[in-house]
Amino acid sequence: MHLLFRHSFRRNYCHLPSTDTTFKWVRDRGLDHAVEREKNLKPLLNIKNLIKLEPSKSLPISIITKQKDSLKIPFRPIDFVRKYPSIFQEFFPGNIGVQPHIKLTPEVLNLDAEELLVYQSETYKQVVADRLLKLLMISRINKVPLKIIENLKWDIGLPQDYLRSIVPEFPDYFRVIGSKDGCFGSGDFGELELVCWSNELAVSVMEKKAKNGEKIVFSEKFSSGFVIDKKMKKWMDDWQKLPYISPYENAAHLLSKSDESDKWVVAILHEVISLFGAKKVDRENLFCLGEYLGIRSRFKRALLNHPGVFYVSSKVGTYTVVLREGYRRGALMESDPLMNIRNQYIHLMNMMKEDCKVIAPASGSEQQEKELKGEEREAADEDSEDEKDVQLYDSSGSEEEEVGS
Repeated sequence: MHLLFRHSFRRNYCHLPSTDTTFKWVRDRGLDHAVEREKNLKPLLNIKNLIKLEPSKSLPISIITKQKDSLKIPFRPIDFVRKYPSIFQEFFPGNIGVQPHIKLTPEVLNLDAEELLVYQSETYKQVVADRLLKLLMISRINKVPLKIIENLKWDIGLPQDYLRSIVPEFPDYFRVIGSKDGCFGSGDFGELELVCWSNELAVSVMEKKAKNGEKIVFSEKFSSGFVIDKKMKKWMDDWQKLPYISPYENAAHLLSKSDESDKWVVAILHEVISLFGAKKVDRENLFCLGEYLGIRSRFKRALLNHPGVFYVSSKVGTYTVVLREGYRRGALMESDPLMNIRNQYIHLMNMMKEDCKVIAPASGSEQQEKELKGEEREAADEDSEDEKDVQLYDSSGSEEEEVGS
């Protein structure tokens, strides 16, 4: 089963498999803003990291252009670089009329040094190692392909060289197997395997929140204007009363379309996304993990059935799954050192240079209010355009899945 929605988010309905009811999909502008504000951050940091590797700390634009696809640059590289004058400086070596070279501004170099300190911190290394260990324990066979971890590296908050800087430092946690060059593999081959199970870490966020044996209930928040009919409300209430099954338990024996299985899968999704600093993840990367776990279609149904727990944003040219309880009014609730650094990069990206002076945009709530108003104008424009159907939930693949062994 899949859901089609229009850009206006106002005319299509999705059906809960467990009931005969329907609900109307409603855009959450605050969460859309949280997703959209990171637009172009990944390719920008990719370019920054490439330039930083050069002894001269500069590169001809032709080198960046040749690597456009691997760097994930969304449009013409020279235009991308010029879009962010507070990050990149364009110059001609020796004042000769050759192709332009690109170097990093002093401001971004300072920020890069701060980012490096975060990655080198023993405290932060422990945090990301714990996240990796928990991900391995969620996998029923206690190992995950490095290719999947590479896809989730940004979300987990791993440094680019995590196979060298993180994995070898935690030999009691995990090890690389099947890689062409051992623990120093490229990430394209091999798997990360659990070495020792940790009962201390095999406790979910939901279980930690429950006090004195209180019943575990998933927090549900809905977009403004979302309407719940009586049938849906009853189904949700009954679903919440079902026993909570830890994501660290193997409940794959449950019937794939049962409400009990659905609640276990929601627990897995909730725990996995909770491991990510930004409490959000690209939907396709999440589905790749689900496919490896043998429960991809259950992931799809859980996202469809529980719009109060998860929000799927269509911003930035892809679909992003957001854990609703991780945000309040579009702002991330938990502090994370790497997310703080990324926020500083975003602030720097939004700065404009005028007559060689850096002009900062409006800060705090004033800036956010302006951005959100801009989104409202954009949404109004979308409503006036010819609407185009897009698919929110990929319906490809069999509903019956083989359980990973």
